[in-house]
Amino acid sequence: MVVLGIDPGTALTGYGFINAAENGDLTLIEYGVISTSADMKMEHRLLQLYSEINQKILLHRPEKGAVEKLFFHRNVTTAIAVGQARGVVMLSLAQIGMDILEFTPMEVKQAVVGYGGAEKRQVQLMVKAILKLDDIPRPDDAADALAIAICCAHSSRYFDLLKT
Repeated sequence: MVVLGIDPGTALTGYGFINAAENGDLTLIEYGVISTSADMKMEHRLLQLYSEINQKILLHRPEKGAVEKLFFHRNVTTAIAVGQARGVVMLSLAQIGMDILEFTPMEVKQAVVGYGGAEKRQVQLMVKAILKLDDIPRPDDAADALAIAICCAHSSRYFDLLKT
């Protein structure tokens, strides 16, 4: 099963595609960031994000997807921009009929490290270990997206059982 994790933002949106095998093994398919220029108007940045995430979705055809939940930022302007990016990503996933899971940063840390208060470095090292990578994924937004995908893969079995 192909799983997509997304760490939304307007400057950088991290994405990570992994394969979750029946036996529980997780392997990397692709990861990276979609970056938009601060010089662009917001509507053009969102259009670029929409276009590029749709291309990735069409290429990898994920069966499950998760997006990081927006938690309150002290900077309201940043929170609004991240919320707009989340909306674009969620629209892209909804258009292919995907049920979208949402996780807080604490839930992702708990699923990946086993401790909801883990440091970013601990999460990155566990992503590297779980996916058997040679290096920690860079940039941080991409590593975060892979952590969200791992959380989704682990959690989706539970949520699938609840549906039956």
